[in-house]
Amino acid sequence: MKQITKLLFVITVIGLSSCSPKISSNFTNPQPKLSIDEKIALLDIEHKLPESISKIGELRFQDSGFSTDCSFNSLMTQARIEARKNGANIVKVIDKKKPDIWSSCYRLKIELYKYDGNVSSLSQYELKLD
Repeated sequence: MKQITKLLFVITVIGLSSCSPKISSNFTNPQPKLSIDEKIALLDIEHKLPESISKIGELRFQDSGFSTDCSFNSLMTQARIEARKNGANIVKVIDKKKPDIWSSCYRLKIELYKYDGNVSSLSQYELKLD
């Protein structure tokens, strides 16, 4: 009976972890965590970066093969969480692959930056409510 319980637990853990997109990160200049009140700008490919910014790191979202909940909005929300944890207030998409016949997920390359100005004044992507 114990072996069946252990087996079911392992299958559940594998199943749950394989449903999310694979996230790779590289933080070269992490900063103190941002508070929940601080704004984070989400910049898509066409949005311009402001002057005088510091690069904090990079994120890459890829399909794990069994990914779900990997819409553009969902990935940008996850990127915003990672940015806040590492002190970045700009999330900039530098490469975007839309879902196609090979993957049902968006695949993104993102750079994270720290900007000392007002990020609310930047032209940016707005998350859409589901």
